Amino acid sequence: MNNSSENKARVAVLISGGGTNLQAIIDRWQEGKMPHCQPVLVVSSRKSAYGLERAEKAGIKNCFIGKEGFEDKLLALLEEEKIDIIVLAGFLKVLSSDFVRRYPDRIINVHPSLIPSFCGDGFYGLKVHEAALARGVKVSGATVHYVNEITDGGRIIAQKAVPVLEGDTPETLQRRIMEEAEWILLPEAVEMTAERITENMK
Repeated sequence: MNNSSENKARVAVLISGGGTNLQAIIDRWQEGKMPHCQPVLVVSSRKSAYGLERAEKAGIKNCFIGKEGFEDKLLALLEEEKIDIIVLAGFLKVLSSDFVRRYPDRIINVHPSLIPSFCGDGFYGLKVHEAALARGVKVSGATVHYVNEITDGGRIIAQKAVPVLEGDTPETLQRRIMEEAEWILLPEAVEMTAERITENMK
């Protein structure tokens, strides 16, 4: 699906695992609900990531990049594919400040809490939900934000609250936040950013 249509923003998604947030983007795009976007590349930091298969099934170019020279190889690929927007979807590597500065307001991340709660260095995956439950919060949720040099510190694009229920485990809370917040907010934020970028292309 490497469509170089001039009125669409070219999107790369970076993953490290199963790619459920990637699938949410693919589904919304295939439903025609992301008209300003063209997903053209999926890159994984793990060779065995199932998200690569999801990309393959959707006809999106995909590849694994190992630790050595990761950012240099990634940058070369992004430039080759003329990428406009980078989406971090369950991507567990921290990108350097030099990398982030190259794409101001063009790198989007989804975080499984209501920032500024349970965010920053060391808060990722189930660790976020474990911390939320240990604190006894009654509401959690997800935040989509632009990425800057500070972990989870970039400008917030969208947030959605999700209730914490009696008897929740980190796994059940994680699933509810994915279904009720992450999978909805992330495609919307990518489309919103793509619309802004394509307006500037005119």
